[in-house]
Amino acid sequence: MSKVAFLTDSSCDIPADLAEKYGIEIACFPINLEGKEYIERRDMTNDQFYEMMREAKGVPTTAAITPLQWLEFYTRFADEGYTDLVHVTINAGGSSTNQNAHAAAHMLAEERPDCPMKIRIIDSHTYSMVFGWYVCECARKVRNGASVADAVLEMEEKFARVEVCLAAYTLKQMKKSGRISAAAAFAGELLGLRPIISLNDGVSHVEAKVRGDAAVPPAMLKWVHSRVENMKETPYMVAYTASTARRDELVKLCKKEFGHAPLCTFQLGAAVSANTGPDAIAIVFEGKPRRLCDYAPSLP
Repeated sequence: MSKVAFLTDSSCDIPADLAEKYGIEIACFPINLEGKEYIERRDMTNDQFYEMMREAKGVPTTAAITPLQWLEFYTRFADEGYTDLVHVTINAGGSSTNQNAHAAAHMLAEERPDCPMKIRIIDSHTYSMVFGWYVCECARKVRNGASVADAVLEMEEKFARVEVCLAAYTLKQMKKSGRISAAAAFAGELLGLRPIISLNDGVSHVEAKVRGDAAVPPAMLKWVHSRVENMKETPYMVAYTASTARRDELVKLCKKEFGHAPLCTFQLGAAVSANTGPDAIAIVFEGKPRRLCDYAPSLP
């Protein structure tokens, strides 16, 4: 009889209660800020990290989870008699964590050539509950009797469709990180510009710049409609950082516009918000199967 383990990293942003409910183990990223190392989830809450970012002069950096860390998990699962391991990682294009997982699998095979445990290492191609939700769904289906192969295939099909529309209410974090020049950030802040960003397969594009906070949610909804023919039949989620007021406003607009509530709302954890900054919101939705070049025209 099969015994299946589920493993991911803390960029998944799966809440602790859901991880426990579905038996998903989570390895936590180390984060360095102002010369001090913290472990996500262990050393601070999300809200504490947002404040740390606001007060810091520099920007936080994350380090990949190492092959030896993954090997510890793999060895323990093998010792506990698991026949299958489903290991879903952060976007491989943005972190060597996925590559390190493959290295760990090779190390296990060399150390234990007769180990019967089958390891499936899956690149989510994305971040946060954008993949965490589907890891939970995969685990739920397997726990309810679905075959591992079928549940994993369904999950990977979702990864090929899921998209993100992200908005940043301030350019300060992007300026600090060097993602945009100081001059461009200064001009943008002076004009009150807010970028509307798409994130597909780990590739981000600024789709529009709108002026003022009030223009952000309508522009986000416009972008989502440009990607999906019928949002009334399309599942979606809402992400937020520090502001529950902005979260609630976006949820209210989405419910009115799309005709149904989000699957969930979730907060961006430290590993993800280290790149978005503490003032961001996002809509996550299931679009069409896509290629990276297959984008809708930019918003005016």
